[in-house]
Order: sequence, then structure tokens, then C-alpha cells
Amino acid sequence: MNLDYFCGMLADEKPLDTLVTDGGFCGIMRTIACVGDSLSSGEFEMLDCNGNKTYHDMFDYSWGQFMARLAGCKVYNFSRGGMTAKEYCNSFAESAGFWDADKAAKCYIIALGVNDVLNAGQPVGTVDDVCFDDYNKNADTFAGYYAKIIQRYKEIQPDAKFFLVTKPRDSRDERCEGADAISKLLYDFASVFSNTYIIDLRKYAPAYDEEIRKRFFLGGHMNAAGYLFTAKLIVSYIDYIIRHNFEEFSEIGFVGYDMKNKLNV
Repeated sequence: MNLDYFCGMLADEKPLDTLVTDGGFCGIMRTIACVGDSLSSGEFEMLDCNGNKTYHDMFDYSWGQFMARLAGCKVYNFSRGGMTAKEYCNSFAESAGFWDADKAAKCYIIALGVNDVLNAGQPVGTVDDVCFDDYNKNADTFAGYYAKIIQRYKEIQPDAKFFLVTKPRDSRDERCEGADAISKLLYDFASVFSNTYIIDLRKYAPAYDEEIRKRFFLGGHMNAAGYLFTAKLIVSYIDYIIRHNFEEFSEIGFVGYDMKNKLNV
């Protein structure tokens, strides 16, 4: 058996070159929490009897729940339409019980930024806005609140893995400067926080062009097929990260337990 071939290690492989159909090695993440906004909540746009748009979080159609079915993992939706990192930290997570220890996960996928920076105009900020000794002293910027989410979950589950998702390219959205600034910030976070990786949909996923929209969108949000499509991208990207960093995931089964493989200490 060619082990590299079995593990999908293609020459010069890039993320999303290999799309898995069974969850791939993402399946080793037995519990996953998805922190996000409407696109993490399976939100559908509808019209009422007067022709007004209404918005509905349909969590069973979220890419997180499609991931759960693809990879056989338990997935929590720590999300809601319109969510920002600031609201998540200041009220939402607490009121919803998302800081509770019994919901601790082995893996956190964070997909925020559109409502914060692109819609509300909050300053992106930098890593300098983060107080690594006390997250309550983080600056009032997107960077400060986003980092606080990571810091609080690291406090709850110290050895968890974190995957930070960039915004895909969008042919209808000209706010590239803000989206690029968010991407840079997330890469900076991956360099200062342990066990943190980037799911760079902005660089490697198909752009949201007219062909994508025709198949996978209902207005400004996705349809059911679109959320399944997104789940396949994210599952495949995590599979890629694990396959290229097997040693860093060798003790994922111990996350949440007071256990270590002493031979690796």
C-alpha cells in the first residue's frame, strides 16, 4: 500500500484540491462548535404576503449540521443571523449558555466579520488590541472581541483546535479592502494562538459569481444546496489540514480529558 496515496497526499496539493465525500479525517473531531452569523445558521430568505423579505435561521440546514451528517460528528450551532463578535462576547453567548463547560468542544470553527466590519463599520484592529493576560482588557475592536472568543474557549477547553474562516470572494461585493483586512488579522491570530488554523475560503474556494449564485443562493443568503456545498468545502479543508499536520492532531482523542500520551511529552 502507498500510504501517501491512501492519505490523499498529492504532489503540491493545495487546500480543496481533494474534496472528500465521507467527512475524511474531519471525523476525528467528535464535537465541533460553529461560532458565526446567518451563514453559519442555515438562514433562508423568504417573502411574506406583502412581498417583504423575512429571514429565518434553519439550523438543520446549516453547513455545521451538514458537516455533522457527513463526518459523523456532534456539531453545536453557536450562531444566529446578524451576529457580531462584539454581541457574542457581550451578551449572546452568555444568555444562550455557549460558555457552559458541558458544551465544550474538541474543535471550534469561527466564521464572523461580515456584520462587524463590512456592515457595521467596526474597526478591524490588530493583534496589538489583544491583552493575552486578561481578555477583559481587549480593545473595543473586531480584533479585540474576536480574540476574546478564542481566549474564552481556550480557557474552557485548553487543548481544543480552532479553525478561523475567511470570507469568500464575491463578485457582487466590492468591499474587498475590509474582507482582506479581516483575512490578514486571522492569519496573525493563527501565528499567536496555539492550535489555530485558517480555513481560507477567500483564497481557495470558488468565488461567489453568477454561476454559484444561480445554483446555491436565495437572495443574499444560500439555499439548502448552498449550505451543503459549504459544508463539503469546510470538511475537505479540515481534512486537508489534518492530513498535512497529522502529529498535531495525534492526541485529539484526549481533548477534554485529563490525559496525555506521556511518550510525547
